Amino acid sequence: MEKIIYLGADHNGWQLKNELQLWLRDEGYKVVDLGPKEFDKSDDYPDYGFKVATAVATNPTNGLGILLCGSGAGMAVAAGKVAGVRAALMHDPKVARSARQDDDINVLALGAGFVDLATAKEVIKAWLETDYLGEARHVRRLDKIRNYEQSHSQ
Repeated sequence: MEKIIYLGADHNGWQLKNELQLWLRDEGYKVVDLGPKEFDKSDDYPDYGFKVATAVATNPTNGLGILLCGSGAGMAVAAGKVAGVRAALMHDPKVARSARQDDDINVLALGAGFVDLATAKEVIKAWLETDYLGEARHVRRLDKIRNYEQSHSQ
């Protein structure tokens, strides 16, 4: 099944998001840009973090998200508040592979102030080309997270 990549950024990640969108499309991915469409210095990262995370949670089979802000941390925190989302901040391809194969990370956050376009592409490529392994210990751990999430939701 074709993966759908949902993109979002705040003003700090806006330019890099636009560059990555073109590259991802050239790589053959279906990309949905959830904003912002125009640069707005006064926007707030949670708005886009929630948008992308909600899209991924609504499409768990083939939806993945990429979020960008200054450090990436705020986006990872915001996205992680949405049930069904496993978001992580990544700046290294090795971490991206590990996070995907072990933790089934479905939203990748990048710090636009800390990675250049080439590094962002390496991280994203490693993440997208890695499958979740589904080993028993990882399934057990993700089930614990899912159970906690369900029993503590409001």
